[in-house]
Amino acid sequence: MFLTGCSIDQTHTQPNRYYYLNPNQENIDIGRVAIVELDNDSGYPQIATEMTNALFESIQKKQLFSLTIVRKRDDLWRSLQLDSNTAYSFKQMNSIREMTNCDGVLIGNITEFKPYPHMTIGLRLKLTDLKDGQLIWAIEQVWNSSDKYTQKRIKKYLENEKDSSQISINKRLATISPLEFIKFISYEIAETL
Repeated sequence: MFLTGCSIDQTHTQPNRYYYLNPNQENIDIGRVAIVELDNDSGYPQIATEMTNALFESIQKKQLFSLTIVRKRDDLWRSLQLDSNTAYSFKQMNSIREMTNCDGVLIGNITEFKPYPHMTIGLRLKLTDLKDGQLIWAIEQVWNSSDKYTQKRIKKYLENEKDSSQISINKRLATISPLEFIKFISYEIAETL
């Protein structure tokens, strides 16, 4: 029996099911992307900087495009006046493109952060092509360290990225250390691009 129009690839599963990837992505030509320091809706101010740094590192490892970070303390950030919840006109996108010298912009916010007793981080991110305003990629997800599926993904991440002799120790550390949990989340996000 033939199934037309559908194919299932059992060998490749994305680590995260809740993201959007533009189906015309192969036609998108982005050479440089500005990662804007994340907005922070949590009560923990430092988490935005740590998450932004980890995202930069994980995405940079993928070598998909060149990256730069626009920090909130930078004059450029104040000049751009970016808001992760706003749609931009073509005039605004052209201005952002000229000011950052980038073809794309990655903006977003931390929607939730709870360090204890079960670490939880929620993110909303989107990557936009500044040439035409096309949404290239987006994700909205909450990671909870007590979730069994998340724990399985942490183990898989550790098997791929860390010393295999230390997996049980690192698995525990990744569920209680915000920095290690952030590294895991950043890795998962980069894998969806």
